[in-house]
Amino acid sequence: MTFMKQALNLAIRAKSHDDVPIGAVIVRNGKIIARGENRVQKQKNPTLHAEIVAINRACKKLGTKFLDNCDIYITLEPCAMCATAISLARIKHIYYAAPDAKGGGIAHNARIYDTDKHLWRPRVTQIPEYADASATLLRDFFAARRIKK
Repeated sequence: MTFMKQALNLAIRAKSHDDVPIGAVIVRNGKIIARGENRVQKQKNPTLHAEIVAINRACKKLGTKFLDNCDIYITLEPCAMCATAISLARIKHIYYAAPDAKGGGIAHNARIYDTDKHLWRPRVTQIPEYADASATLLRDFFAARRIKK
């Protein structure tokens, strides 16, 4: 199973506890070392985005504050907070599925890596073959939420 498929499975798990369906996996040397899904609603903490959860778990597992030589696979373009955390963790490469015109912080809005002021700038790649699956999961989630209200 691909790393992005694993992230999509985590997004589905986030949806099961009423969190926005976003998942992330961190990979080192071709193996997943940490997983994370949004836990904002579940733990009542606005900072617990999938990327932050995965970074915390990876740092704990490796016993380090930096995730050199690690890649992160995320179902949605990271927001500015998560993109900054990824930079601070010194993750080598970001792979994301769906772009986020409203809340994205890399290709949209803040575009935090477009400045030369960043200490660490990861490579960024969108994986378009998973964009539809991720976007559909998000659209369905928010449509169901609007119906509930």
